[in-house]
Amino acid sequence: MDDRLFRDAMGKFATGVTVLTTENDGEPHGMTANGFMSVSLDPKLVVISIGHKAKFLEKVSTSKKFAVNILSEDQELLSRHFSGRPGDEPVLFDTLQGLPVLEGALAQIACEVVSVHVEGDHTLFIGKVLDLKLEDKSPLLFFAGQYRRLHQLEAIK
Repeated sequence: MDDRLFRDAMGKFATGVTVLTTENDGEPHGMTANGFMSVSLDPKLVVISIGHKAKFLEKVSTSKKFAVNILSEDQELLSRHFSGRPGDEPVLFDTLQGLPVLEGALAQIACEVVSVHVEGDHTLFIGKVLDLKLEDKSPLLFFAGQYRRLHQLEAIK
């Protein structure tokens, strides 16, 4: 099957938008990713997926820690910044469990790597959740190659 067809099909799955962050030698590093999910409640585990061409792969492999910043709808520019299109605004970091996290994120989740799995052209990092912080905001979404926002929070009955 054609690579473009596969990408288009995967793009039909609406996701939240995250920026993964870590720290090496006192320097924060990050990348935009939607390859993230919860794995287990007990113990509390999440997984991130990083492509083998991403510079961030080496950063997490070295630090053995990462944070997941689930972006709020007003943070599209941060997503673009960490996907290689930096803007003029400085990025403001806070810290959680010694990891850099993005101020104003919907959720900040600090993790330590507990296992690594190389699958195809990506590496999956399973992270044990060390701590988290939440904000009461609406999420930034990604669907069919475009950023989206929720316009209503009406539950389907």
